[in-house]
Amino acid sequence: MKEVLPSPYQKEKDMSYYTLRDGEKLYYEDKGHGQDTLIMMHGWTSSHDIYTKPAELLQDRARCIIYDHRGHKGSREANSGSPDMDTLAGDLKDIIGGLSLSDITLLGWSMGAGVIFDYVRLYGCENLKRIVLCDMTPKLINDDEWNLGLLQGRYTKEDMERDAGKPFYPLFKEFVTGTIPMLKRVPGFLLKRPLQKVLSECNEPVLESLAASMEQQDYRSVVGQIKVPVTYFYADPGSLFSPELADWYKEHVKTEYNAVRFPKSTHMFIKDYPEKFAKEVRKVIDSP
Repeated sequence: MKEVLPSPYQKEKDMSYYTLRDGEKLYYEDKGHGQDTLIMMHGWTSSHDIYTKPAELLQDRARCIIYDHRGHKGSREANSGSPDMDTLAGDLKDIIGGLSLSDITLLGWSMGAGVIFDYVRLYGCENLKRIVLCDMTPKLINDDEWNLGLLQGRYTKEDMERDAGKPFYPLFKEFVTGTIPMLKRVPGFLLKRPLQKVLSECNEPVLESLAASMEQQDYRSVVGQIKVPVTYFYADPGSLFSPELADWYKEHVKTEYNAVRFPKSTHMFIKDYPEKFAKEVRKVIDSP
């Protein structure tokens, strides 16, 4: 009798998981159809949920893959070791190979765009058709020669070293209010419960490990190594990152490049404007 090997992708209690090379399992959703494949990756402390509505609107045009990174929501239990950006890029490679994906439009928002940079650095652009970067800088830490990093040029190495000694919750609160500036007007005692709920869906040591890894990265040279067309979606006036990044990418991307502005928006434009976001992604997929 022929031995049947276990599939790397499986369902458990109506939830789909992909088993990675190291045995960890990532929650993922695979929906839609079409010649193209669209992989959408979320940001730090977020989850696949941010793409639920866009995936519904796009699944008639493309096969949509959305998943939770290690330590996040459905993949919260994938938390062994100290995963870094290289780890997440390897996870993406696993999924692409395991699901036999090709002609991929690879889209990443915030940390998800960082995963794209790391993937290109490690594995190149094989199987990729185009890349969509969403509101992310190639270098988080600002210095005398770089002012397009975190907090629109205001977050420096000194700030990073200062924050290294702080408890995690105050840092997370500061990150969230930087992402959604209107929350700065909300009393702290009212914010605490919803923010703690977000953190309860993540693994805190994984969040800390990934944040530390992101802070060390400088992907500026990687941008010039991209071999497929690039589109940059950005918020204006923005919150975490400067709209001027759109011009920087235009100067440094060596392939076809387009920028899409989301006016009157913050870093959370995918959540705030899912229909417009899906419409703009469809335009990218439909481009020659």
